[in-house]
Parts: sequence; C-alpha cells; structure tokens
Amino acid sequence: MLLLAPMEGLLDATLRDVLTRTGGIDRCVTEFIRVTNTVLPERAFIRVMPELLNGGRTRAGVPVRAQLLGSDPTLLAENAERLASLGPHGIDLNFGCPAKTVNQSRGGAVLLDEPELIGRIVAAVRRAVPAPVPVSAKMRLGFNDDARAEACAHAIAEAGADELVIHARTKAHGYRPPAYWERLAEVRASLPAHLRLPVIANGEIWTVADALRCQQVTGCEHLMIGRGMVTDPGLALAIKGLGHVPWHVLPPLMAVFWQQVSARVERRHRAGRLKQWLNYLRKRYPEAQVAFDELRLHNDPADIEAWLLRARAVETLTTEPSRALPAEMAQAC
Repeated sequence: MLLLAPMEGLLDATLRDVLTRTGGIDRCVTEFIRVTNTVLPERAFIRVMPELLNGGRTRAGVPVRAQLLGSDPTLLAENAERLASLGPHGIDLNFGCPAKTVNQSRGGAVLLDEPELIGRIVAAVRRAVPAPVPVSAKMRLGFNDDARAEACAHAIAEAGADELVIHARTKAHGYRPPAYWERLAEVRASLPAHLRLPVIANGEIWTVADALRCQQVTGCEHLMIGRGMVTDPGLALAIKGLGHVPWHVLPPLMAVFWQQVSARVERRHRAGRLKQWLNYLRKRYPEAQVAFDELRLHNDPADIEAWLLRARAVETLTTEPSRALPAEMAQAC
C-alpha cells in the first residue's frame, strides 16, 4: 500500500487531486486541521478536505483520511466525532509537524516528549468515533532526540490506533537527509505481539530504489511518499512496477491544477503555486527546468495561462494519439 503524505503549504487538496489522477496511490492524508479551543464548524473541515463533498475521495476515487492536530484530548475527541460524521476514510492524528509556530502552540512533534499525553489523545479519539472509522497517527522519531520513540509508539498502539506512520527523523533533523530507517526498524520491532499494528515508513523515498531499500531496512511493507511524488508524479506507479508518467502527460494536469488554484487562491499568489510545483518537477524532468526558467520572473496569472495554452498545444502537436492523456485522467478533468 502506498500513501500520499500530508504536507502543509504544498500537498493540499489541489495537488492531491492531480497526483492521484496519475495512479498508484492507495490513500491520501490531508494537511492538518488545527484544533485549539472549540469544536470546529463543518465548513472548517471541508475547507481543508473538500473531498468530504465527494464521498471522502479525490476525483480519481482515492480515499482520503482527515488529519487533526492539537493537544487537548477532549477537544480533539469532540472534533473527531463531528469530523467522522462527515464521511472521511478515517481520522489521523498529527504528532510529527516540525513547524516552530505549531510546536510553540503545543502541537505536532513537541508532543513526542509526552508519550502519556499522546496515549490519552489517541484513546479519547478512538472512543469518540464509531468503531468502523479507522484512527491512525503520524509521528517522528522524536523532538530533539529519539530517546522516547519506542514509548510514543507503544502509547499510540496501546491506546487503540489502527495504524502508525513514522517519519524516520526527529524534529531537530527537519527534512535534512538521511532518513534513519534503521531506527524506525528498531521502534517497529519493539512493539510486543499484543500491540502489533501496521507501521508505515516515511521519509526520503524519492525513487524506486529508495522504496525497495526502505522496505528492506525497516521491515515495513507499506510506505508513505510526499516530496518524491510531487517531484515525480509517476513514482507510485513505478514502485508498483506499472510504468511511469512521461512529461507529455503533465501539461494537461497542470492545466487542471491551475484551474483549481485560480478558484481557491488569491490572484497574487497563484503563479507562485505553479512555480512551486515546477521547482520540484525540474529535479525529474528536463522540460520542467525549461518551463521554470521561462516562468521564474512572471507573476501575472495571464502570463501563466498563456504559457499553459502554449504547452498544451505543443504537446498535442508532438504527441502520438496512442500516447495522449489516458482516458481515465481526461474523464476526471
């Protein structure tokens, strides 16, 4: 099973929609929905997870799990109960966000220094939502160090979580390579038989070779991929041995991406969103480097739209009919 990672400020509903159209992803997790001092209205959940209006799935039919972030077990449980009634494919709990502003508000990775509190949060949410609704958690190896990694994993499992994703770095490591897969393997192996639950590996999976080595080192069958999938939208397919996504498929998907960005994002920020994605894509596709260089200094949405029209026209002229956008992708548009 391959999961698409949540990434605040990057991998939102728009990119989830586009990337799941390319195939290979089995489930997504949303960016965090922050819970502070109240039970959120339905619109707050739908803003982060518009898939709730589509049966909890992306337009390509991939199920989405909603992620909550906070530190108050009672409030998280009450919000999880309301959220579960809207039809997500499970509730996920964030114990891994490394952002300073989040940690200063006692959310995300800072809770990894409090395994007992983590256990109370998971237990409260598990009690609050109907039994058929899965409850999962995502954690890092720790905050400043990994001394409590086993304790946190045990607390999550003991509290009744159905699944655990571990990002194989601490908060102090940030996103700097490497990912410490060997340490993840130790945490997974430390879970006694009566607490065994699926453990999913996350961190530094950019290629098929990375995926295979991660599985071998960690012992985890299932993986969560984030920046690797943003960089190479065909990575999930390739990991499953189902091919890859050539460049000619991407301009039509960028048009879908741009259409949704234009509907959701302020005009002055729209160009930045497409350039952000191109910045990742250029690590995999030479054509994306050319596109990034051409658009780097352009911030007028009209310039972006003109480029998209030209890019699609060029791909239409130079692409054989048999290599056109797959029918299932075109229908999803």
